Amino acid sequence: MKKIGVLFGKERSFPYGVIERINSKQIESVAAEPVSINKVMQGEASDYAVIIDRISQDVPFYRAYLKNAALRGTAVINNPFWWSADEKFFNNCLATQIDVPVPKTVLLPSYELPTDTSNESFTNLAYPMDWQGIFDYVGFPAYMKPFAGGGWKNVYKLNSLEEFYQKHPETEQLVMLAARRNCV
Repeated sequence: MKKIGVLFGKERSFPYGVIERINSKQIESVAAEPVSINKVMQGEASDYAVIIDRISQDVPFYRAYLKNAALRGTAVINNPFWWSADEKFFNNCLATQIDVPVPKTVLLPSYELPTDTSNESFTNLAYPMDWQGIFDYVGFPAYMKPFAGGGWKNVYKLNSLEEFYQKHPETEQLVMLAARRNCV
């Protein structure tokens, strides 16, 4: 029996809808179910031929589990290794190098100092930053969001410099700012 597992968090409609749809096909020797993790042992295979990942971007434990499963032959949809290289700012920079149109984007530091840093850690960062120059380049409306990750978490639509100053203190990690404009 080949098992297809769906790994998910709070969402219910999509995961159970996919499971129901796969099982309704009644393909011999194939069954879908929610992933069940009893223990994760280094280098040991999972019980699944395929895992559809809907949550590892939020749970590092699951991401490590999926990497181990992939190394042992499980096909993982939403590649857990990609998160290691998934930085939106880098992806935008790469896109500009191969002439793919993307919104004007800038990288901004987080409002609060990251863990294990102090003001001295930012000796090379101009202070105050040229906020007006940044917004003249990007324009409004703009979107401020984490430079890595997904799930539309901590994404803010900004219509003015005042809204930026209001929302920037809520950022938890490095942020990027992208204009919402036609890229072409």
